[in-house]
Amino acid sequence: MPYIPHTDNEVEEMLKRIGVNNISDLFDEIPKELMQTQLTDVPPRASELEINQHMFDCAAQDGIPLCFAGGGAYEHHIPAAVWEVATRGEFYSAYTPYQAEASQGTLQLIYEYQTMISSLTGLDVSNASLYDGASGLAEAILMAVRANRKSKSKRILVPKTVNPAYRKTAHAIVKNQQISIETLDYDITQGTIDPASLPTEPGDFAALVIPQPNFFGSLEEVDALTDWAHSHNALVIAVVNPMSLALLKAPGAWGTKGADIACGEGQPFGIPLSSGGPYFGFMCCKQQYARQLPGRIVGRTVDLEGKIGYTLTLQAREQHIRRSKATSNICTNQGLMVTAATIYLSIMGFEGIKQTALESHQNTKYLLEKLQQANGIESLFQGPFFHEVVVKLSKPTAQVIEDMAEANIVAGVSLTKEYPELGEALSICATETKTQQDIDYFVEQLNACLNS
Repeated sequence: MPYIPHTDNEVEEMLKRIGVNNISDLFDEIPKELMQTQLTDVPPRASELEINQHMFDCAAQDGIPLCFAGGGAYEHHIPAAVWEVATRGEFYSAYTPYQAEASQGTLQLIYEYQTMISSLTGLDVSNASLYDGASGLAEAILMAVRANRKSKSKRILVPKTVNPAYRKTAHAIVKNQQISIETLDYDITQGTIDPASLPTEPGDFAALVIPQPNFFGSLEEVDALTDWAHSHNALVIAVVNPMSLALLKAPGAWGTKGADIACGEGQPFGIPLSSGGPYFGFMCCKQQYARQLPGRIVGRTVDLEGKIGYTLTLQAREQHIRRSKATSNICTNQGLMVTAATIYLSIMGFEGIKQTALESHQNTKYLLEKLQQANGIESLFQGPFFHEVVVKLSKPTAQVIEDMAEANIVAGVSLTKEYPELGEALSICATETKTQQDIDYFVEQLNACLNS
């Protein structure tokens, strides 16, 4: 965003208006012994051109590596128009749309976002977004405990195939509310939950979390798992990659009744990896649970003249009502990220999203075929997958990742710490951004690394 400095005359006029002689007077409450007269560690003043060049030089030191890592954040092509529009002043500097009469553009954008996310998930209601996918799962758990009137339990069943970062975040947020997160183990040969292994008498529990795809990239048997949970009066929380929903069954259609809540990470929709953020979380639910949905919801109505208008509605948040009555005290909508995602979805359309998802799957399929021909690599799971696979290496994954970085390649995500039972396992992802030449080069370098 362009920076427009104030002139000396403007500064003088502002100081005169507020009744002080100089800028230092604005900080007269700071004890003099704490004031620094000279900033010895601050480099000399540089021009905008010099600063830009310095930043580009710093960025160039990192290079532009080939990224084959996934694990919850994915490198997708972002059309140039997305951030050209998102960083216009009307969006980039817009504040929370509390005043509907002054925020119709922002409110309409959020409404369109909600509509598209609801359509993708097959559920009735979407909020205006959350911090990220991990805290989104925590919010979904809190919501399920509130909403499930058939359960007196605060037990939540969470498969080990859910992203470990999501599980840790959820535990950190809900543990002080006496909510118990119980881990379900998975079939080590398939990388998924075996519905036949689920207990016939699990006792009272509030919800079952189902990841799709799961952290390994594998596809869970969502229909069987959903029906099992509902047969025990539990709600179903779907944790989904939104890009995959262009190919896979929507959570609202899982099993006989569909998932009750869906959440996940919205980063695949037009948000750059950017060293880990900022991203945004999404959350949807069935209409019957709308009043338990945390965060903001934008509604569309008409005014007295019959003109369409947008406004915030069902705002059960800490800013609007008593803290003890709020559905959440930590949620917010990531306005700028949602703006970019909405523009991305508008540009791509459903067919564009579908093509992106399909090409990502095909690239990963090609990658797996090439890996299986290499020495020192074993494919761990044989079931269907989206755009991530797990392989077992003949050398320590930490060393392999380090060696591959020397070839300017981000090799993947090591699973040895979180899933020691898999051995030297590496999760690898290939999206639509990878060419066959990229994949061939990756396999060649990995093969050389393992056999050197």
